[in-house]
Amino acid sequence: MKKFTFFLKEHLSFLLFQLLLVLFILLLYWLDGFRNLNTAVYAISMSLLLTAGYLVGKFIMRRSFYAAITLKPDKMEDALIRHAQAPEHKQTADFTRHLYRLYQNEVQQLYASQHRQLHFMNQWVHQMKTPISVIGLLLQEQDDLDRDSLNEEIDKLRRGLDSVLVNARLETFEQDMQIERVVLKTVVQEIITEHKRLFITNGVFPVISIDEKFSVATDVKWLNIVIGQFITNAVKYTFEQGKKVHLTATHTEQGIELVIRDEGIGIPSSDLNRVTKAFFTGENGRLTGESTGMGLYIASEVCGRLGHRLAIESELGKGTTVTVLFKNEEAGEIDDAEYDRGIDGSDEDL
Repeated sequence: MKKFTFFLKEHLSFLLFQLLLVLFILLLYWLDGFRNLNTAVYAISMSLLLTAGYLVGKFIMRRSFYAAITLKPDKMEDALIRHAQAPEHKQTADFTRHLYRLYQNEVQQLYASQHRQLHFMNQWVHQMKTPISVIGLLLQEQDDLDRDSLNEEIDKLRRGLDSVLVNARLETFEQDMQIERVVLKTVVQEIITEHKRLFITNGVFPVISIDEKFSVATDVKWLNIVIGQFITNAVKYTFEQGKKVHLTATHTEQGIELVIRDEGIGIPSSDLNRVTKAFFTGENGRLTGESTGMGLYIASEVCGRLGHRLAIESELGKGTTVTVLFKNEEAGEIDDAEYDRGIDGSDEDL
């Protein structure tokens, strides 16, 4: 009944138009002198009969469409219109299916994001128990407080908190992005200074070889996070003291390449293609027990959204090389006049 009522409401204007059209034609005949009542009744009857036949045929063709839009669906699939016959209904059905696919994609992305956040938080909370327990044990000691060990555990907590905040801000990356042109060497030196304690604790030394005139267009805050992650990994997976982490930059045909090369244990070839996947720790992650599998994933996501190409190469037992390409439209060299106005740097290593 709902289908028929909806159909009549949709074609009410058409029925009124047909009635007015018949009355107008009869009025023309009457003004022309034609006064036969039987002919008028016959004309009206035939018009109503033909109109009714047209509407019945149209209703039969559209009944599946009306059935789909008058019933309340129990699930999203029930809202999809099937077996549409009229051209406009076929177009409506295609439009509905397209909307449904978009809806499914957005739901899947939202579900994946929530699942990733929940998984990461559970993993992070579990890992933060270790430094908190160590700090508690250090504070219970009767002897002098081991400040170096305490600072090391606090650094772990700080890095863990930073990773949580970064992962949360990644969902609103575009709103948090601010592109500006910066001196590459200055940025790298500041990051090295921030990780000075990490280098000293592990007995690893950074070696910077970057032209002071190289400048790149990027978001400094996000670039700090990316390079900081590469440096942290390079130091964490270099188990022998006295090794070095080399940070170099070269100007190529494609742009400026920032290369971070360590002398650590390297990444197995079986893991190399998966290290940027969320929560993938691989064989190396099991060696330390502190890997969340999110560091390189976040770095890869940030580089992709900033438009910087990321490449990771490694040889087991010899080290890993990470390359970030700043394309020509993003990179360049500072002219001498600008350099002399106050851009300086230091080649000193820790």
